[in-house]
Amino acid sequence: MSTTTGRETTQVGELRMLIDGELTEGRSGRRFDNINPATEDVLGQVADGDVDDMRQAIGAARRALDETDWPTNRGLRRRCLEQLQAALEAEREALRTELVSEVGTPVLLTYGPQLDAPLSDGLLWPARAIDEFEWQRDLPEGTAFGTRSWRRVVREPVGVVGAIVPWNYPFEVSINKVGQALATGNTVILKPAPDTPWNATRLGRLVAEKTDIPAGVFNVVTSSDHLVGEQLVVDPRVDMISFTGSTATGRRIMEKGAPTLKRLFLELGGKSADIVLDDADFEAKLASAWTVCVHGGQGCVMLTRLLLPRSRYDEGIALMEPGFRTVPYGDPTDPANIQGPQISAKQRDRVLSYIEKGKEEGARLVIGGGSPSHLDKGYYVEPTLFADVDNSMTIAREEIFGPVLVVSPFEDDDDAVRIANEGQYGLGSGVTSASEERALAVAQRMRSGTVSVNGGVWYGADSPFGGYKASGIGRQNGIEGFQQYTECKTIAGPLG
Repeated sequence: MSTTTGRETTQVGELRMLIDGELTEGRSGRRFDNINPATEDVLGQVADGDVDDMRQAIGAARRALDETDWPTNRGLRRRCLEQLQAALEAEREALRTELVSEVGTPVLLTYGPQLDAPLSDGLLWPARAIDEFEWQRDLPEGTAFGTRSWRRVVREPVGVVGAIVPWNYPFEVSINKVGQALATGNTVILKPAPDTPWNATRLGRLVAEKTDIPAGVFNVVTSSDHLVGEQLVVDPRVDMISFTGSTATGRRIMEKGAPTLKRLFLELGGKSADIVLDDADFEAKLASAWTVCVHGGQGCVMLTRLLLPRSRYDEGIALMEPGFRTVPYGDPTDPANIQGPQISAKQRDRVLSYIEKGKEEGARLVIGGGSPSHLDKGYYVEPTLFADVDNSMTIAREEIFGPVLVVSPFEDDDDAVRIANEGQYGLGSGVTSASEERALAVAQRMRSGTVSVNGGVWYGADSPFGGYKASGIGRQNGIEGFQQYTECKTIAGPLG
C-alpha cells in the first residue's frame, strides 16, 4: 500500500534499499512519500521496508561478518572507503541538491556541515586510521602463578552495527558513523529517518555499484515505521547500536537493548549554554546571536541558552533584537537564507507549543513566536527571542529544536557555571571573555562534551563528539570514536 497523495511527482532520488548486495524495493513492494518541507510537495517515493526486510539485512550483515575476510582485511577496507569517497565526490552536486530538497537545509549549509565538511574527512580520516591505529600491543612478560608468559592485547571489530540516523544532518551523521564502523571491520545496517531517506539510499547505490565492498557488509533499510529500526535493538545478531537522536529514544534503546546487552553509542539531546562574561566584546558577540536560527535551530549542539551578566543584561538584549528582526529565512535554495523550514508540520507545531509554554510560564517574548504570514507554504517558524528566562521554565530545560534563543541573567562567574550546569543535558557549551585564561577556567568547569572558547570550532572527523549526562554515551569521531567500534582481546602464551 503506497502513501501517495495523488500530487504529481518526479522521482529524482534512489527508490531502492540495499540488502545483501542487492538494490531492492523490499518484500512487500510498498513505498512511502518523501516530502519537501519547504514546499510541502512530494519529491518522490522510497521503498517502505518492514521487519522482514530488516531481519534479512541483519542476517546478511551477520553472514558477511562471519564468512568474509572483511573483518581482517585492512587493505580491502581502506581501498573500499577510498572508492566510496570517489563515488560520492562524483555525485557531490546531485547530493547537494537532494539534501536541500529533502532536508530543507539552506543551500549555504551544504558548503559546510551538511555536506562538504563531512565529505572532506568522514571517510578519509578513518581510512588513514586503518594504517595508524594500534591494532595490537605487547605487554611485558607475565609471571603470574609462577608461569612465564608472553601477553598481547588486540583490537577486533565489535561485529554487526545498527546505525540509526536522524533527519537534521542526515548525511553528516551517516558518513561519520559508516566511515568509522566500516574502517574498524564491522558490518553495518544503516536505518535513516523516514523524513530524509534519499541521501541514505544514494549511499547504498554507490556502495553496490562503485565499490568492492562485499555483499552484506553494508545495508540500507528505509521505512516509514520507526519500529522497524527497533528490530536492530532487540535482535541478538546485532552487536552494537550507534544512534543519534532524541534522549527519549535513547532511553528506549537502552531499555530494549538490555536483554541482549547491546554495546551502545548514543548521541542524544542538548540544551547547550553559552556564557558571555562581563568583559567580553558584547557588540561583536551578540550582533550574531541570531545564528542560533541556522537551519531552523535544528541542531542538537546549538547554543540555545544564552547567559548574560546582570550588570550588562539590558545592553545585551538591545544588541540582539535587531539581528533577530532581520534573520534571512525562507526558500532554502536561495543562498542568501540561513534559516529554512522545520522538517515537518509535526515538528513545526512542537516548536510553536514550546513558545506558547514559554509565554505561559512568564518568559518575555522579545520578538517572533509564530508562523510567518508571508510564507504560505512550508513548515516555518519565525526567528524567536525570549528574555528573562530562569531554569525552572520548560524552555530553559527542554530541547526545543527550533529557531528559538532563551536568555537568562547571572550574577558572577560561579553563578553562570551553576546555571549552565543545571538540567539533564551536557552536550555542548560556549564561553566568551576578553581573557582567554578566564574563559578557559570557566570552560573547565562546564559539564559538557564540547566547549567553544571565544568562538573556537572543535568540529572534525579527528575530534571526539558526544555528551555528558542525558546527552549520551560514548563519542563519535576521533580515536575515541574509532576505538569504540572495536572489542578488546587479551592473548597469552608460555615462554621458555
